[in-house]
Amino acid sequence: MPATSPQVPTLPLNSGYRIPALGVGTYDMGHDKTQALVETALELGFRLFDTASYYGNEAQVGAALKAGGVPREEVFVTTKAWTTELGHDAALAAFDRSCARLGLDYVDLYLIHWPDADPAVNLATWQALIELREAGRVRSIGVSNFLEADLKGLVDATGVVPAVNQISLHPAYQRRDLVAVNRALGIVTEAWSPFGRGADLGLPTVVQVAAEVGRTPAQVVERWLIQEGIVVFPKTARPQRLAENLDVFGFELTDAQMAAMRAIPETGKVPW
Repeated sequence: MPATSPQVPTLPLNSGYRIPALGVGTYDMGHDKTQALVETALELGFRLFDTASYYGNEAQVGAALKAGGVPREEVFVTTKAWTTELGHDAALAAFDRSCARLGLDYVDLYLIHWPDADPAVNLATWQALIELREAGRVRSIGVSNFLEADLKGLVDATGVVPAVNQISLHPAYQRRDLVAVNRALGIVTEAWSPFGRGADLGLPTVVQVAAEVGRTPAQVVERWLIQEGIVVFPKTARPQRLAENLDVFGFELTDAQMAAMRAIPETGKVPW
């Protein structure tokens, strides 16, 4: 059964599973707020939740999933191995710890959070993730913040293509070349920090398109990414914003508006 909410379309992964096109990011959400926000998101209809060992909130995410009462097979949970957890044995142990904190028997998507400078370390970690997938402990495996050379190093050595490459991507930092590499390899792109930490919501094009469609700049950015086939999971510490973030399926951007969004100059990644 695909992990989805009735409100949110899904994208196919090369693992045979599907991922919701829109979810909730939990980085820097505030440990005291995480559980309540995730519970609210579940009530609204979100089904994709992105966390990581580095975020320090896997336990709160897991508690919210348990309290929310949504069947496990309807929820898509992503977590990640941090830079201090790379290497074959270290990654296996890190996965065990993440599952224990989340209170889950399996994870939908497990990622290498950042590539190591040593390709051999990346490869050893990737082999551990392959073993976890083969054992049924994780349904899909992928990477985050990997560049073309990093991706091809894994694929060439193992023949196993990451299901996802999660990268910093926002209107002023569209990463067109890397997105094209992902697509050519059959990798789904996920965008973290899709609003450029809020800076891109004031871009003239984003503001203009928002006025044309009668939506907020944030909704326009989400809709643009979804129509580009990119998974997006904005983070918010305010419950009222969750409903706004989810309300992006009642309108579409026109071809002209999509072209205008693509034409936004790439001024670079906003510091994170």
